[in-house]
Amino acid sequence: MNIKNLVRQFVAFRRALGEKCKTQEIHLRAFCRAIGPRTPIRRIRLKDVNGFLAGTGPFTNTWFSKHTALKGAFRFAISRGELATAPLPTDLPKPLPTLTPYIYSREEIRRLLDAIPTCRRLPTRIAAPTMRAILFLLYGAGLRRGEVLRLMAADVDLPNSLLTIRYTKFFKSRLVPIGRDLTKVLSDYAAWRSAKYTAAGANSNFFLGEDGEALPPITLGRAFQRLRKYAGVRRSDTTRFQPRMHDLRHTFAVHRLTEWYRQGTDVQRLVYHLSVYLGHVSLVSTQVYLTMTPELLREACTRFERYAFGEDIHA
Repeated sequence: MNIKNLVRQFVAFRRALGEKCKTQEIHLRAFCRAIGPRTPIRRIRLKDVNGFLAGTGPFTNTWFSKHTALKGAFRFAISRGELATAPLPTDLPKPLPTLTPYIYSREEIRRLLDAIPTCRRLPTRIAAPTMRAILFLLYGAGLRRGEVLRLMAADVDLPNSLLTIRYTKFFKSRLVPIGRDLTKVLSDYAAWRSAKYTAAGANSNFFLGEDGEALPPITLGRAFQRLRKYAGVRRSDTTRFQPRMHDLRHTFAVHRLTEWYRQGTDVQRLVYHLSVYLGHVSLVSTQVYLTMTPELLREACTRFERYAFGEDIHA
């Protein structure tokens, strides 16, 4: 068996189990190109793998993503008797520090929104009303960027303030209720969209570029980074990564939790609702999003003090 056939069979197998397997497929196809797609898997040597894992640039944690993809494919081949041992390195490098999510303040979110009409660096493919509605939705409902861009017009039920999020991670779908303010923002955008894109129907994407077509993720990502720089939103610490669009999802979760503490609600119970709302399969996934901030810590401490003095029935 050659490497091309192994990758094809392995990816098909993983998808039959319900996985998207997109990242693994990208890495494995890149490995095919690097060593030649017709190379028999029994002739793949450790030096071939090491060269692919190292790449040509500086070391990043992508090394581990590539390694995981190759390990899965080689184990698949071993389980089918096509390979005796996996030609993988036994000494693994030390991972780089993990990325720390950035929690935007409400003032920073306002600056981002206020900067949209005057930011001349936004790509011409994204109109200001579209960018504004997308940012409101990312922060107001905690959606992933891909979920926002895949949203179809038929999935946006504004009279009932309900969004249908289809085929997200692990091919799940979910219903996402939204509040009155976010419904108003999306209704204003929908009215603007109908006037500008008269030919767009229910089967078209809800968010459209200036050409009336769906927005590519890379276009939206670049537009956001330009907007963030223009609005002067940046980290003040030594973390190497600047605030990302995905951090709006982290911010949604932290701000929601902080508000629940402030309102004196049963946070231990509601955090499970938050997990379902975000589309997570378990509470462990949601915990990744709950970065401790000074504001959240202050509200949690206040709750503990109430509990200690017998004033909080929810703690």
